[in-house]
Amino acid sequence: MRKNQAMTHSVAMIALAGVVGFDLGVPPQVFGTARGPGDEPLYTVTTCGVGGLPVRPERGGFAVLPDHDLGPVAEADTVLVPGIHSGPSVGDGTVAPEVAAALRCAHARGARIISICTGASVLAAAGLLDGRKAASHWAYGERLRRLYPRVAWDFDVLFVDDGDLLTSAGVAAGVDLCLHVIRQDHGSAVANRAARSCVVPAWRDGGQAQYIERPVPAAHGSGTEATRAWALGRLADPVSLEELAGHARMSVRTFTRRFRDETGTSPRQWLLQQRVAHARLLLESTDLSVDVVARRCGLGSATALRQHFQQSVGVAPSAYRRTFRHS
Repeated sequence: MRKNQAMTHSVAMIALAGVVGFDLGVPPQVFGTARGPGDEPLYTVTTCGVGGLPVRPERGGFAVLPDHDLGPVAEADTVLVPGIHSGPSVGDGTVAPEVAAALRCAHARGARIISICTGASVLAAAGLLDGRKAASHWAYGERLRRLYPRVAWDFDVLFVDDGDLLTSAGVAAGVDLCLHVIRQDHGSAVANRAARSCVVPAWRDGGQAQYIERPVPAAHGSGTEATRAWALGRLADPVSLEELAGHARMSVRTFTRRFRDETGTSPRQWLLQQRVAHARLLLESTDLSVDVVARRCGLGSATALRQHFQQSVGVAPSAYRRTFRHS
């Protein structure tokens, strides 16, 4: 839970020259749909800019007039930097001194710092990502690694949650990150309602590896989607790779390759992710014992559930339940 959960959580969004219009629109939309039990808004999003001056995206043929200068950044619970198509942080590794100072001060006082897409370059140029894990758009991978070698970049995932610093992959991955923040702050039920309101998946499988440009495999009948749906209906039962391939009417080798092309991960890893996700749902929404949860999600034993849950979520099932079952 965030420190300001009893009140509306404030988000200050910094719009810079060359901002990605989609990235700029995602946070107000997603956070704006997160509502409390009395339909009260849980977040407010304020758009800020250097001097409060108009900002023109590189693409789109329009200008953005921020409501504020950088002042709200000094008090916001969360500070968010959308992606930029161009600018010094993705050009020569610099950032405007006033922006860097505002970000560093916000981070120092304990604000949560978020970036979408190449907004991570602004955080990196301000020195906030040195020695930290971070994500950004895969197409900028080579350039960002060269400009910011002290950052532990991961261009395979949709987002990275590194505690007080959260970064997402390109464009639409900002939706995934905003929903993740809502889920962390208020639980899955609120995040799922926000996702339904925005008509987007509450959780996307795999990482951005599935979106990296690569040769498209020739179509040989249907893909693995029907088999994935079939497996989701049998999470409590042991399902082998051979059974998955058999359901898809493919050889194991072909099925594994096609599955990775479509999801960005292996069948076994995907199945484990679904089982952990189902365990999260059961822990949040029921009073079932950890042993029963483990059996119902197909992990067999409480010991196995604790091991996989800790690796995937970072906390023990009991600790997760205490946090999210209460909310």
